[in-house]
Amino acid sequence: MDRRTFLATTAAAATAVTMEAASAATVTPFGQTGAPTPSTAPLPLGPLPGSRYPDSRLESLKKPRVSFGPSGFPAFAGTMAVERVATGFRWAEGPVYFPAGRYVLFSDIPNNRIMRFLEDDGHVSVFRHPSMNSNGNTIDREGRLLTCEHSGRRVTRTELDSSITIIADKYNNKKLNSPNDVVVAADGSIWFCDPAYGIGGFYEGIKAEAEQEKRNVYRVDPKSGDIKVVVDDFVEPNGLCFSPDEKKLYICDTGFTDGPDNPSHIRVFDVDLGAGKLSNSKVFADIPKPSITDGLRCDTDGRLWCSVGWGDPNEDGVRCYTPDGDLLGKIHIPETVANLCFGGQQRNRLYICGSSSLYAVYTSAQGAMKP
Repeated sequence: MDRRTFLATTAAAATAVTMEAASAATVTPFGQTGAPTPSTAPLPLGPLPGSRYPDSRLESLKKPRVSFGPSGFPAFAGTMAVERVATGFRWAEGPVYFPAGRYVLFSDIPNNRIMRFLEDDGHVSVFRHPSMNSNGNTIDREGRLLTCEHSGRRVTRTELDSSITIIADKYNNKKLNSPNDVVVAADGSIWFCDPAYGIGGFYEGIKAEAEQEKRNVYRVDPKSGDIKVVVDDFVEPNGLCFSPDEKKLYICDTGFTDGPDNPSHIRVFDVDLGAGKLSNSKVFADIPKPSITDGLRCDTDGRLWCSVGWGDPNEDGVRCYTPDGDLLGKIHIPETVANLCFGGQQRNRLYICGSSSLYAVYTSAQGAMKP
């Protein structure tokens, strides 16, 4: 065999092997590929049109119903108004604030990316793409990003060297459904919910059959990494949040999206952090149907702030409750709101993910900054 024949034969064989290997490695793409929203006519940034001090979008349900002074509703901070600080997304979700960098990360789920908003100059950029159709994000006590991924069907942690660690992707040797939101306790335990939204179609993930029989809430042990179910009686568990002392855990049930007789409310549990157990479940607050809430944060005084959307446009925005479940007031946003977080150097700026945009408003409360 001459050299030319040898090389041709070798190349053909190599091509066949390569094609065979490529065929064997073919997988479904991880979620919706990026198709950015056209920005030829973006929504205007800055204070919302028609804003004046006091901002009428801040509605106190306590007397006196004023926007300046002791209204009882800590959204009022004097000379301020609701602002749109970024826009151009398909579905904004899962905001988390990183104090060291003074930026907010949040998911743009259908566009399969995590966005970054720098609060010092308002710059917006793509932090990660593809993001496995990321949804909820949080930060742990070591400053690391934790992310719930729809198409990855997992919870991951981004290490300080930018490598990614899989925290949870299976339970009882079966794939998780589509982790949605996550929090981290002071002892390092990771708690997350696992509804089925991310496998319901191809828009926010990859359509697939649920392998977990129930829509569970899980806890990941900080030492062993073992995963266990802490609640299994939700229709669709969604956002979750610890109270500042971590003696309570609030969890949304957005089961109403699956049927009119299902709940749209927030439940609260007593937490035994050492034992990793929840008890004494009760309904903390009902959300007026057809609206739902799927994002929660607490301030330092234990008040609970939650998103509202998907129903009556007059209810779109944020609600604030006392630790006893009394509604203090509302922040009205011109889009359906999915989630929120406190940020800013004084932890007093509330960032709000509203559909296609990121909003912000200064408050007279401070976020507990407990994931």
